[in-house]
Amino acid sequence: MKLEYTYWFFKKALSKNFCNEIIRFAKKQKPELGKTFSTIENKKNKKTNNDLKKFRNSNVVWLNEPWIHNEITPYLKNANINSNWNFEIDSAESCQFTIYNKNQYYHWHQDSLPKPYDTPTNINLHGKIRKISLTCSLSDPNDYKGGELEFLQFEEINCEKNKIIKCKEILEQGSLVFFPSFIHHRVTPVTKGTRYSLVIWFLGKPFK
Repeated sequence: MKLEYTYWFFKKALSKNFCNEIIRFAKKQKPELGKTFSTIENKKNKKTNNDLKKFRNSNVVWLNEPWIHNEITPYLKNANINSNWNFEIDSAESCQFTIYNKNQYYHWHQDSLPKPYDTPTNINLHGKIRKISLTCSLSDPNDYKGGELEFLQFEEINCEKNKIIKCKEILEQGSLVFFPSFIHHRVTPVTKGTRYSLVIWFLGKPFK
């Protein structure tokens, strides 16, 4: 799929107070090790977690509070239209509050699912795929180093000249970055401090 824009951003869209409130609320919950599609169904054991950390090393808290969704969702419509993606979106998953401490990271990956959700009892998920991903920077950029969000722009299939795009627009606290969930992206290792972010996936029926 040829895209005019790899991502769409809103700098400092959320207030400092709102970001800090999410951090305070999430830190009261018990974090868990962030998973990937290939490990989420596996039995939890030491070997599985060690293998996972070679690819993804971060901690997450799941949030489903309406006050968070209500503040962020209006930006989705603007991003979807202004970027000319115009994807059909009709639901969203829970928010993922992500913690990257020193030396934690997430290597190249896609957020899109290998197949639609098969959850007949949950109409918000069943038969749908992730179409648009959101990353929100909750941390003050002075509180950490590293932890950069990067995108991989494919110039052509099987081409070695693929371009890495550093998403500098996400650095300011409260900034929002939307991108198609099939875009490859990564978070580079944090070298100092702690990076807090919020991720939401917006869903719809499979592309035709």
